[in-house]
Amino acid sequence: MKRLAILGSTGSIGRSTLSIVEQFPERFQVAALAAGHNLDEASKQALRWHPQIVSLATEELAGKLEERLRQAGVSGVKVVYGTEGTVACSTLPEADFVVSAIVGVAGLEATYAAILAGKPVGLANKECMVAAGEILNRAAKEHNVPILPIDSEHNAVHQCKRVGQPSEVRTIWLTASGGPFRQTPLEKFAAITPEQALKHPTWKMGRRITIDSATMLNKGLEVIEACRLFHVPPSQVRVIVHPQSTVHSMVEYVDGSILAQISVTDMRLPILYALAYPERPASSLTFDLAALRHLDFEPPDLERFPCLRLSFEAAEKGGAHCIALNAADEVAVEAFLERKIPFMGIPRTIEKVLAATAEAHPATISEVLTADREARQCACSLLS
Repeated sequence: MKRLAILGSTGSIGRSTLSIVEQFPERFQVAALAAGHNLDEASKQALRWHPQIVSLATEELAGKLEERLRQAGVSGVKVVYGTEGTVACSTLPEADFVVSAIVGVAGLEATYAAILAGKPVGLANKECMVAAGEILNRAAKEHNVPILPIDSEHNAVHQCKRVGQPSEVRTIWLTASGGPFRQTPLEKFAAITPEQALKHPTWKMGRRITIDSATMLNKGLEVIEACRLFHVPPSQVRVIVHPQSTVHSMVEYVDGSILAQISVTDMRLPILYALAYPERPASSLTFDLAALRHLDFEPPDLERFPCLRLSFEAAEKGGAHCIALNAADEVAVEAFLERKIPFMGIPRTIEKVLAATAEAHPATISEVLTADREARQCACSLLS
């Protein structure tokens, strides 16, 4: 029986993870839930799963959850809040595995604490690896802890790499849907609205990641994450646009063989893979091979998607530039959603912040968070 601490339990990955627990009660139990601001969903989850500990974003929300549990006659659930509460969830002694699915760098400290506590981590939060990959990898190596990717693309790469040695890999190919504007004329990009950008053709995701998919910044973050998860330079990672989203990623070996991972577009599959690794439990998730009758692949248009170019440039420099890339994007995306800047204002903001960022390689989580804060302040200043 594997007992889970789920960070970001009320988000899409968190809810999908809980559906896996429901499907495999003989394999998984819920030990801890970090739920953020969504009090109603956190209440439902706490009442359904009776974890040992639940964390909310604020003291006020924690108090309201305690009252709801008391009224429902539920005892034995400790309610905590804030970053300290999330860390308490990720380091719970009884937890055997931590799912890191909090969006942005908000989950970084808890993810790092889990690794230091010797917990295997299923990583669905690419920002953690983008901002602090060197630090997390070093800690994972020192504590002999695996970091298993849950992002569908990196999970696919992980599966493909099981058949060969790291030295035999020539290229990691990350597939991208191309988002909703893959065929939109470039001259129309200035008029793109938040409503249009939030209509992803394949996946149902959170607001920020959906906008990042539309700009392909999301794929750029995945390039950096791939470099750090699989210990390869940016020159060994390529992006290919594949609108059908059935081939989730590919690994090309030095002998010319290319292995691809193909499955339904359902996040429960990579989550189950990470939770059960190295086993492969039987599941109800099946793929219709008839969907392979037509597959398109094309190189990404870097003029249309300058965020991808900026991501490769940041990946080459590493350190503070990767932190600034993610931080500036988060600020710019929020400004776009609030209609303060146009769609192409997102890459323009990121490029200016990167230009203002000095080369540095933070050695501690505290230094990472300081660099993140400075990049956000720079982006806000530019936007004001």
